[in-house]
Amino acid sequence: MFPFRNILFPTDFTSHARAALKYAAAFARNGRGQVVLFSVQSVPVPPNLLTLPESVLDEPENSGLRQLRTEVRDLLADPLLAGLEVEPVIVAGEPAPEIARAVPEYEIDLVTVVTHGRKGLTRALRGSTAEEIIAEAPCPVLTIRPSQRDFVEDRGSCSEVRLNRVLLATNFRPSSSAATQVATQLATQTGAELHAVHAIGDYFEQVSVMFPEGGLTALTRLRSYVQERMAQLARADGARAITHIAEGRPYAEIVRLATEKDVDLIVIGTNVHASLLGGTPVLGSEIERVVRNSPCPVLCVPASKVLTPLPALVTRPVPQM
Repeated sequence: MFPFRNILFPTDFTSHARAALKYAAAFARNGRGQVVLFSVQSVPVPPNLLTLPESVLDEPENSGLRQLRTEVRDLLADPLLAGLEVEPVIVAGEPAPEIARAVPEYEIDLVTVVTHGRKGLTRALRGSTAEEIIAEAPCPVLTIRPSQRDFVEDRGSCSEVRLNRVLLATNFRPSSSAATQVATQLATQTGAELHAVHAIGDYFEQVSVMFPEGGLTALTRLRSYVQERMAQLARADGARAITHIAEGRPYAEIVRLATEKDVDLIVIGTNVHASLLGGTPVLGSEIERVVRNSPCPVLCVPASKVLTPLPALVTRPVPQM
């Protein structure tokens, strides 16, 4: 079975947000599931918005409700959603926590989010909503930037997922376990070529230079360990990935390989940290940079997405350096 059935499509009804609609529709169609059209407003909206009498919306103070209803109806009439089960849901609050609450309530398997990525040397969205959603959502989140490589073939009312190459970014920790299985499922279901990369951080090289008596030994051990684990992944039943070992800044190596191999989708496990200021959890900086710089959509799979372990993979801790 396709790994995703019920898709949450958050939208603010802008053309930018609608860039994710074909992904939501294609995954729901392939998984024979539904699309939940999800809108978060700053103020409460009547639950019967779509059926309110015209006379109520004619009142001047309800002009905002009229516009919202028009936007919802226009989106529901989009040809991409033809033949699909679509449920419009409008709530009041903040996007990230409301989406996190909606995932279990609507049995969501995947959230689709559009990001702005980078602009020059600074982030286009500082403290972006997309990254907050990735950090809080208890299910995989697909991040899309309209200028990226596109893996959905748009055929009007019959858009389809067309994956040729999938890149799994792994660090062998528990946060990568679910991502490994999701990447394997996607590659198997779509017939895509599965690649896997592990990037040894460049700080190990720095340590070996600063402390040659211990650092070089640690780096040698780590290289040997990575080669062993990648060989296991290459042989694993159901995975059989083409493996790559890189050394350098992890996000940069992942993005470089994705560009070099014309990858359609990067799959990466998310390891969420508690915010130093409390409140909203935050992503690791390397994951944020992959999302912002990737040449293709990125599927972020939370460690909490527990799946049955792949039988041929031996799980043991990364050696302590």
